[in-house]
Amino acid sequence: MENRPENAEYLSEEGFSRLKEELAHLKEKRRKEIAERLEYAKSLGDLSENAEYQEAKEEQQVLEARIADLEDILGRAVLISHQTPASFVDVGSVVIAQKEGNLKEDCYFIVGREEADPDQNRISNESPLGRALLGKKKWEIAVVLTPKGEVRYQILEIK
Repeated sequence: MENRPENAEYLSEEGFSRLKEELAHLKEKRRKEIAERLEYAKSLGDLSENAEYQEAKEEQQVLEARIADLEDILGRAVLISHQTPASFVDVGSVVIAQKEGNLKEDCYFIVGREEADPDQNRISNESPLGRALLGKKKWEIAVVLTPKGEVRYQILEIK
């Protein structure tokens, strides 16, 4: 498995674009909307007891925190290549695995944390299952430690 920065944020091209669009929207539109609300609230008078002003200030703080978070994520982004060799599980891999003692085969797409969606089988590389699968080859066993003990998955296919 190739060496990658420890603090990298793995994103698909679609995920990277989605986060860039969100950042642009927050900076260009939401900042202006909140600034207008703050100006209006200031015009109402005493700021110490002005609920509308306090609410807008809190919303501004949440907005600025999200902007800083997005800038950090995008600055550390490593784009997932869907053309990576399928000889081992890596971020961007689609893995078909079978839980020990279960006949059902499950399909997982290994993604970065920002794109994880367990309901869609999009598993973060930082999750216990994602970490257990990374670097494994076809037919190897990935062991996941859970509160109920070890769960073993045999890797049937890597795409």
